[in-house]
Amino acid sequence: MNISFVIPAYNCQDTIIETIESIFDQNFEEGDEILIVDDLSTDSTVHVLKELAIKYPAIRLFFHQVNKGTAAAGRNTAIEQAKHELIFCVDADNVLTSGSVPKLKKYMLDNQADAAAFGEIHFFKDGEDGSKKLVYKTVFKSGVYKLADALSVNYFIGQSGNYLYTKQSWLKAGRYFEPTLINQTLDSWTFTIRQLGVGCKLVKMADTHYLHRRTGSSHWNREIKKGSVSLAALTGIMPFLNQITDEDVDYIFGKETRYTWFDDLEKRPVHLKSGEIGTGALKIVNVNEHVKKYPLWKRIIGAVLREIKA
Repeated sequence: MNISFVIPAYNCQDTIIETIESIFDQNFEEGDEILIVDDLSTDSTVHVLKELAIKYPAIRLFFHQVNKGTAAAGRNTAIEQAKHELIFCVDADNVLTSGSVPKLKKYMLDNQADAAAFGEIHFFKDGEDGSKKLVYKTVFKSGVYKLADALSVNYFIGQSGNYLYTKQSWLKAGRYFEPTLINQTLDSWTFTIRQLGVGCKLVKMADTHYLHRRTGSSHWNREIKKGSVSLAALTGIMPFLNQITDEDVDYIFGKETRYTWFDDLEKRPVHLKSGEIGTGALKIVNVNEHVKKYPLWKRIIGAVLREIKA
């Protein structure tokens, strides 16, 4: 069961090298592949990608001819070309911890799940000394995650988009929705909601995490103020209105509440006809420490060893 690592790329010349190096830090196994899709970057990203592809033959590059403006499009393009059944999506500015993906894969297969995610996300900012300063971390409940859980909080693991799943679950969910709404921040949320809505089994692995970079130029920060997030979220749940109570369908389509229901999920969750009570169980932990998982000396030695092996 090999993995196709999928990376949508746009103006990420300063971060994607570290992302790729973190994949090769005991997360990549023989036979895996890395598919990177550039969404018509305007900086030097394309040059960086071509250099990476020369250094790492497992990388396959694809280029959009027009800017589609969302990670969803890049992921769809890559998954269409993926050789393997297992897909791991990672953003071009995030970092995987050493040896974390093989453990997650084993956890997913052992639980006969369609998707598996790390139980925590550690958000960081780059320090001036090259270290990573943790800002906060989100901790999710472990075990099986269901649609009712996702509709009980306004932030869950699906929003990050960085997790492992089968290509079959991607097809079953109808691929990533490439939104035409002004606000495109919820493309990953919409995809995971649709996976859960069609019955895919998503599990969370406790005491595991990846590093999520906080920057002012992220897709979320670029899009969050464009239009209503709640209206954008309607796109995600539209196919599953028959699973939601009539009262709550009226609520999310209400004249006033259609603009606020998503923001208010933790105070007023959406209920299913099945009677399941969601327990998103999200905990946010503020931290004040530095992470030096990938110091320069380790990166240099790793590169030398890979050259010797090649």
